[in-house]
Amino acid sequence: MAAETGTQSDADVSETENLTLVQAVRDGLHTEMERDDDVVVMGEDVGKNGGVFRATEGLYDEFGEDRVIDTPLAESGIVGTAIGMAAYGMRPVPEIQFLGFIYPAFDQIVSHAARLRTRSRGRFSCPLVVRAPYGGGIRAPEHHSESTEAMFVHQPGLKVVVPSTPYDTKGLLTSAIRSPDPVVFLEPKLIYRAFREEVPTDSYEVPLGEAAVRREGSDISVYTWGAMTRPTLEAAENLAEEGIDAEVIDLRTLSPLDEETIVESFEKTGRAAVVHEAPKTGGLGAEIAATLQEEALLYQEAPVERITGFDTPFPLYALEDYYLPEPARIEDGIRDAVEF
Repeated sequence: MAAETGTQSDADVSETENLTLVQAVRDGLHTEMERDDDVVVMGEDVGKNGGVFRATEGLYDEFGEDRVIDTPLAESGIVGTAIGMAAYGMRPVPEIQFLGFIYPAFDQIVSHAARLRTRSRGRFSCPLVVRAPYGGGIRAPEHHSESTEAMFVHQPGLKVVVPSTPYDTKGLLTSAIRSPDPVVFLEPKLIYRAFREEVPTDSYEVPLGEAAVRREGSDISVYTWGAMTRPTLEAAENLAEEGIDAEVIDLRTLSPLDEETIVESFEKTGRAAVVHEAPKTGGLGAEIAATLQEEALLYQEAPVERITGFDTPFPLYALEDYYLPEPARIEDGIRDAVEF
């Protein structure tokens, strides 16, 4: 089946389904596999078992073992094979069961997938989407809750995407699969089944590299993504009762960053906070703060607050809630910036 081109706008969509975020992942994969025979799903238990979180459930029965491939437990081999398939002209979507297991494949991603276009002087691209559930909050064992998105953002040649809603999940995943270059697609598993949203049954794209303004405000700009979007919005609503009007920006794509939306919001409010669950040191919050310094210093009324996880390994059950930024801690950080 030849791949179609073009984007279907919201106005063209006639039917929707009420889906969770993980169901939107599965729907996005299904839609693209129907549309393009070159799209192949692969990974540990993605076939007959439908994936550790059931994100690929039913795809094996519908598309068969040649397009939904159960692999050995070997992350480097999974991604390395996918890179070869992508260079050959296919569009593989390998799944890594948890982001904390991706390190054996890190060399394949940064040394080969990210460099193929520049290494071949533009002769080859690498249309590859590496999917991985990430983040904490589900009481998982060690190595199951990492939030290391900054490592991939630092690597030229990679796009890094983190959805926070079912609608965005399907649309961003569609755009990622159609991208000619490699994408690391990180799925916040804490909100895999936290809520539902109407999602078009037809194909559509949410463009990569564009942030979304989830709440408009005038006193401070709060930047966040993934599972942290919901507690940040809750904190913003609570602070509104105190007279603090926070604008909440969901970045959606971490690389490339939507600097235009980031800076435009800051120029309106003059104050900023960044909320992420990754450790503070070297996290993306530092990059956003530096960007605001470089692009909008004369608008700055207060230091940029970073409301983050801690510079420790992700803790086990008893301290998990303490580690993750929750509405009360986010509210305290926003107050500090506003009252500076």
